[in-house]
Amino acid sequence: MKTKAIIILGILLIFLSSSIVKGQSSQFSGEWKLNREKTALQSSWIFLSQIKIHLKSDSLLTTRIYEADSGEEYPFVENLSLDGKECKIVIYDMPRTTKALFFAKTGLINVESTTTFNGDYGEDNFKAKETWKVEDKGKTLSIAASSTSSGGSSSDTLYFDRVK
Repeated sequence: MKTKAIIILGILLIFLSSSIVKGQSSQFSGEWKLNREKTALQSSWIFLSQIKIHLKSDSLLTTRIYEADSGEEYPFVENLSLDGKECKIVIYDMPRTTKALFFAKTGLINVESTTTFNGDYGEDNFKAKETWKVEDKGKTLSIAASSTSSGGSSSDTLYFDRVK
């Protein structure tokens, strides 16, 4: 009888924890577009203007669309695990290493990346740290971002409105 109660309790805990992750993933999953009025960009030569997110319990699939001042768009797809494991891709001939962590208790996602590119003085690394948070009852995604490279550093908070 005691074993049966422990098994039932274990099943309930697994179900409860998976439903918490599922609830959080539905908050992040969707299409998001930059709210240009609410966002004050510090460095605007290229910026994240849209992001499509598909969050599962163990992975994060994104399509990021960066935009240049000229209006040109640069999309790329990235599939990450949510356990902090490094994932490597190449975007526009630039190697990128990224790791992501999802914190179910706080509902935050942390994303850290290093993109290697050839700058004016040879090879350089663009390092970025992002903290994602869904706000306003699922209508707003905020991304607190900081970045560094040999050209300096910047930090912005980007606000996105849910499109879908």
